[in-house]
Amino acid sequence: MSFEPKIILFSCHYTSQQSCAEQGTELQLLGFPKNITMIRVPCTGKIQVTSLLKAFEDGADGVFVVGCPVDGCHNVKGSVRAAKRVAAVKKALEELDVEAGRIEMFHLPRGLHPEFVAAGVTMDTKIRALGPSPFHR
Repeated sequence: MSFEPKIILFSCHYTSQQSCAEQGTELQLLGFPKNITMIRVPCTGKIQVTSLLKAFEDGADGVFVVGCPVDGCHNVKGSVRAAKRVAAVKKALEELDVEAGRIEMFHLPRGLHPEFVAAGVTMDTKIRALGPSPFHR
């Protein structure tokens, strides 16, 4: 039986703006995995730890956040706040004996670029190797 992971991406509106052109079809033409659901947020600094954990509770096998570069955040410190919250969830997963690699933070420049697609491919590859989330077995 093949495993098709459910992956949730929380992405900064500014970072993903051009990546969402044509309803994301351009992303998929560039190799972005179809099994990733993107949730655009005004700023990744607005994402709460509870939202990240809820994604796992709702059946995600992996979660990642794409925010602005640390020194180039549109909202000054938003992506730094997001990175701290991702780190807190990593720690919580470790305390539950769940792989911390199920959640990651990426700081990427704005626009449709190879790094955005590569982040999705990286997460897809990593979560496929980890297998289904232990939260919904």
